[in-house]
Amino acid sequence: MDQNDDQQMADEWAAALAAQEVEESVKAAPLDELVDDPAPISDDERKRLDSILDIPVTISMEVGRTQISIRNLLQLNQGSVVELDRIAGESLDVLVNGTLIAHGEVVVVNDKFGIRLTDVISQTERIKKLR
Repeated sequence: MDQNDDQQMADEWAAALAAQEVEESVKAAPLDELVDDPAPISDDERKRLDSILDIPVTISMEVGRTQISIRNLLQLNQGSVVELDRIAGESLDVLVNGTLIAHGEVVVVNDKFGIRLTDVISQTERIKKLR
């Protein structure tokens, strides 16, 4: 996929999400005002930051979990139903490299699944979970 295809896909997602937001009654979230950083970063710091930003991560969405015995696992076949620990309509977990970072809901745009983030876990909460 080239850059034009990426931009076109991003534009389609943005347009679809904007159209969907117009249909729903959404309350504006209170946001802190952005403040310019008084100390600009140096070229050396920018290079270090750029190297970190290029590290690939795996993002996954988890619908739910369950535990079953190996005996029951071996009995599963096409058409089997596995009950999960989530209620229908409950938000999904968004994981980055296995760490919970947000919750969201499934959206469909141009016959492709996506996820709209509804709640992002704060950095302090994520750090607490690592310990």
